[in-house]
Amino acid sequence: MRLHLSTWTEVEAYLQTSTGIIIPIGSTEQHGPTGAIGTDAICAEAIAEAVGTATQSLVAPTINVGMALHHTGFPGTISLRPSTLILVIRDYLTCLARSGFTKFFFINGHGGNIATLKAAYSEAYAHLADLNIPNIDRIECQTANWFMCGSVYRLAKELYGDREGSHATPSEVALTQYLYPETVKSTPLDPNNLSSERKILGAADFRRRYPDGRMGSDPSLATPEHGKQFFDLAVKDLTASYLEFLVE
Repeated sequence: MRLHLSTWTEVEAYLQTSTGIIIPIGSTEQHGPTGAIGTDAICAEAIAEAVGTATQSLVAPTINVGMALHHTGFPGTISLRPSTLILVIRDYLTCLARSGFTKFFFINGHGGNIATLKAAYSEAYAHLADLNIPNIDRIECQTANWFMCGSVYRLAKELYGDREGSHATPSEVALTQYLYPETVKSTPLDPNNLSSERKILGAADFRRRYPDGRMGSDPSLATPEHGKQFFDLAVKDLTASYLEFLVE
């Protein structure tokens, strides 16, 4: 059940049975020479919609632009500053909390959002308390990173080993290929460009350290068949996590 395809009366009726909502969040950023710029949002949205179907839960519109300032040295990347994203999250939660939602389950597709989401929750809790929002003591946010699900992580290691890397990974590229087969692309990759450094100072520094956008990854290993496996595992794990979150 997608929020943006529902009527307000349908949402009001839904709130009589559940105050939980799933919010997909990703990023619009470079994913190496073969990965779609929308990878992080595409993956989060598809998994969130499947979890929503499995749990008969509302799914909010995807937050497609996240915190990706370090990728802005590559054409096509769009990023919010952490302070801006914090306010976006706060305003989303304020509107939804006023409607009666209390359980906010963010399915995240971008590692760069994690720290900002944590800060945004603290900002939102304080803001909602200042507004005397009803049920403030029951309002709770949780981040679920699909790529960190135990089963997903284990499969990525099994299929790709150290060549999974940490950005423009074959696992996320594979999932995007499964969802959008027309995005399958191949191009020669520099075999020497497999640095797995994690230190990032900014956009120019990132482009210098990782010239083609990859971080220790080999996305040429990705296949749509692998992507379906990752999708099924993530949906299963996050469906269980969301149901558990609702009763905590």
